[in-house]
Amino acid sequence: MTDLAQTPVDLVARFRRAALLHPDRIAVRSADGDLTFAELDRRTAQLAARLAAGGIGVGDLVGVSLKRGAQLVVSLLATWRAGAAYLPLDPRYPLDRLEFMAGDAGIRVLLGPSDHVLGASGLDIVDPDSVAGAPDAADQEPVAAGPLVPAYVIYTSGSTGRPKGVQVGRGSVADLVAALEQAGVYAGEPRVVGWNASVSFDASVQQWARVCRGDTIAILDEEQRTDPVQLRALLDAHGIQDLDLTPSHWELVRTCLLDGSASPLPRLFMGGEPVPERTWQEISGAAADGLLEAVNLYGPTECTVDATSAWITGEEPHIGRPLPGTRAYVVGDDLREVEGAGAVGELFLAGDGLAHGYVNRPALTAERFVADPFAADGGRMYRTGDQVRLRADGSLEFIGRVDRQVKVRGFRIELGEVEAAVSSHPRVATAVLTGYRDPALGDRLVAYYVSEEPPAEAELRDHCATVLPEFMVPSVFVRVDAVPLTVNGKVDWEALPEPQAEAAEQYVEPEGTIEKLLAEVWSEVLGQERISADGNFFALGGHSLVALRVISRLKRDLGITVRVREVYQHPHLRELAAYAGAKLATSETS
Repeated sequence: MTDLAQTPVDLVARFRRAALLHPDRIAVRSADGDLTFAELDRRTAQLAARLAAGGIGVGDLVGVSLKRGAQLVVSLLATWRAGAAYLPLDPRYPLDRLEFMAGDAGIRVLLGPSDHVLGASGLDIVDPDSVAGAPDAADQEPVAAGPLVPAYVIYTSGSTGRPKGVQVGRGSVADLVAALEQAGVYAGEPRVVGWNASVSFDASVQQWARVCRGDTIAILDEEQRTDPVQLRALLDAHGIQDLDLTPSHWELVRTCLLDGSASPLPRLFMGGEPVPERTWQEISGAAADGLLEAVNLYGPTECTVDATSAWITGEEPHIGRPLPGTRAYVVGDDLREVEGAGAVGELFLAGDGLAHGYVNRPALTAERFVADPFAADGGRMYRTGDQVRLRADGSLEFIGRVDRQVKVRGFRIELGEVEAAVSSHPRVATAVLTGYRDPALGDRLVAYYVSEEPPAEAELRDHCATVLPEFMVPSVFVRVDAVPLTVNGKVDWEALPEPQAEAAEQYVEPEGTIEKLLAEVWSEVLGQERISADGNFFALGGHSLVALRVISRLKRDLGITVRVREVYQHPHLRELAAYAGAKLATSETS
């Protein structure tokens, strides 16, 4: 571990300094308008004053539930400016999940549209737009908040069936930015940063908070971040230099970043899930050819986003070494540090980035955040549940999990939470979940369930979607007569059948050019021998990232532009073909 050279400066203070030195520099670029540093300073001061007038102060928690845009940055920074912490509540999440998180965290104020669904819960809804024209408060100093004051609470999947909130302090966020600067991951001069991650995903913190160090934040909206053509156009239009993405997302945008036309030279921040060897070697080769720079970042939410870093070079994927201010211990079954190249153990992390713990979960906090016997300084360390291997050069290689947590498209998922959702269907007796690596579709969630009167797969999927976000809904549901057990009474995972997406009860031949093209593409991307005209894209294993491959073919072969959300609205092949055909006819007559 390398110590930080000095105590990092609070990010709100760093933002005020950037606004003072460069008031006319663009701070935020988004589809709903740009903001200079001076404008962002004024807008955040106005909203912070409104929060203070409502009784919000140091240590309070404020819900933030807004679409991607400039107002989201204003709201997050204004919350910090008021001395409070923010709780991101993705407006796309099911109401049941939003209500649970808001109630569990105990918020009383929500920054969001005036007609927000949580208004019925008795929360004070503050629409940032309604405050934009308030009397100028830009000269008002931010509320002083020490390093132990909470900065945010982000909920992650929980093994007990409900998500758990991780509370992180302001000092830890300041330490994160300072550590990434000291390690050379962040460039010394101001950059244009593409904000890609969902605000409910902790990777967003090290993206949007870069405005506090004087960087420009270019916000990617939902269509831009998932449409390769729009993403390429945005990168060029705003001159985006730094972009966070998961390895799954890389597969969608790789052609845009490998064609040699990117200017300026992009720096990629990979994270959220292990980088496959093929992907690592491809990016390493591109870096060697001068097409891009790339760094692999690893870290759990409980350790403030990032704990280790590694420049993507060479042939073998790894997660590198600890960032400045972080200590990493590789511990064996005897709870002693393992030694020597090739030794494998569980990774424990300690240092400046540790979270405070879990909201309202003291027992779980005590279980995961334990005393650090190696430093003997009275500090704590976090048990990550990740297995790693010591490499000869002192870096770390990720091996896998020691528990039942999985990563799907960069999202951390506790299988127990999904099992609880499937089992809550009135006609499901019990369910077990597993992660499955499909050669064509990537990582998928597979639900095995026991039912005497099995519901249709679409019904199960809709049931889960009422309580789980899209990325947690199983891709495949498999009915079994009973959950197989080992002689020790544990689930016999090897005895479970190979997951196969449910086929249509009766095959219907696709007709016409568009239906046949869709059937051909679905067959290719979903790994199905043939596709019925009444087949459901999501029942067959599709998801948002796979949908982009379908969209790309429609655009390339027929010149039809379809958005991801339109695939969700028309999931059946014949419905989507009819919709695409109508768009084609309209474009030809206009």
